[in-house]
Amino acid sequence: MAATTTITMNDMTATARPRHGMGFYPFVTLAAALMGTNALAIDSMLPALPQMGEALGIAEANQRQWIITAYLLGFGVAQIVYGTLSDRYGRRPVLLAGLAIYVVASIAAAFAGSFEAMMAARVLQGIGAAATRVLVVSIVRDCYAGREMARVMSLAMIVFLAVPILAPSIGQAILWVAPWRWIFGLLTVFGAFLMVWVFIRLPETQHPQDRKPIDPASVLGAFRTALTSRIGVGYMLAMAFMLGGLFGFINSAQQVFVDVFHTPELFTTIFALIALFMVAASLLNSRIVGRLGMRRVSHGALIGYIGFTSVHALVALTGHETLWIFAILQGAAMFCFGLIGPNFGAMAMEPLGHVAGTASSVQGFVTTVVGALLGFFIGQHFDGSVVPLTMGFALCGIAALATVLIVERGRLFHPAPGRG
Repeated sequence: MAATTTITMNDMTATARPRHGMGFYPFVTLAAALMGTNALAIDSMLPALPQMGEALGIAEANQRQWIITAYLLGFGVAQIVYGTLSDRYGRRPVLLAGLAIYVVASIAAAFAGSFEAMMAARVLQGIGAAATRVLVVSIVRDCYAGREMARVMSLAMIVFLAVPILAPSIGQAILWVAPWRWIFGLLTVFGAFLMVWVFIRLPETQHPQDRKPIDPASVLGAFRTALTSRIGVGYMLAMAFMLGGLFGFINSAQQVFVDVFHTPELFTTIFALIALFMVAASLLNSRIVGRLGMRRVSHGALIGYIGFTSVHALVALTGHETLWIFAILQGAAMFCFGLIGPNFGAMAMEPLGHVAGTASSVQGFVTTVVGALLGFFIGQHFDGSVVPLTMGFALCGIAALATVLIVERGRLFHPAPGRG
């Protein structure tokens, strides 16, 4: 499809007309499904962690968290490569290659007979899924900009967030009728379905003039651009801190419901309810971001996030935690997170459209690896209470706010001239 661009002269957040050859909502659905490969590969595991640990000889409960963290590290590290490859060869072939790796790794994980084999398969699975994270952001940035990009990402996240709502229940349902290895069978089928969908429906979206050869000067130049943008780097680091808290929750969630509240039967239900708060926030963001702007929405949500998580930490420290207090305060924090994530991501990418692939890779690498390590650190401090988790959430939020204040030179809510 020929590239067609429309620029509104009185709007500095002008958008590029879609070049994806699909209707708006089918495009959003595909983007969400591609993003869902990651969430499905994480959250569907959670109910099965005890069975997987027993089958693979993992004696200590906290060590089972490696099944999540190994995937996240592969997912994070590989992103640094996909951007450069997609800037050279285009989005579509690199995306198809990543999905193929994801399918092969899912098959390998299904047949893993040892902890080491599972770790290798999970790292490889994360490497394949990393293509979806980098390429979805790059493809969206190819076709949209500014507040319209934030709207697309918010709508995609509404569909995408149905995955963490449903994935633990799907994993649990599989366990009721089949061994845990069939969870990886589901991932295999899902990855293969997306390969066919992309192959048939998604054309190349990269602007021809943005195609870059793989040579040291070009690669280093793109990385330098991505790493010297004050806005890009600042919001990337702030998002990394936010993900640290989220990954800490994912690592500890199954243990919290079993060892703290002794209600494993409610795990999938309350986990889904908490995720619903994120869905509601993403829907709200898609409706208000165009009017209020990304900074007003995300900065206000970040302050709310710190407030809710600090109260939660205080409740836990004073020994007043109950299951429903946990669910309500965690849900409130995730509502704020849902208003932060799409806007931080869009603001980080906004000045980097001409190196979108590399920028998406760098940002994905940093946010995922730093977030995974912070989340693993929080998860490894699980001690039979929710104190480490709630403290981790609050401290990560404070670190994100400090980063935003530095980036914005102490000014919150108000965009710099020409930015939203």
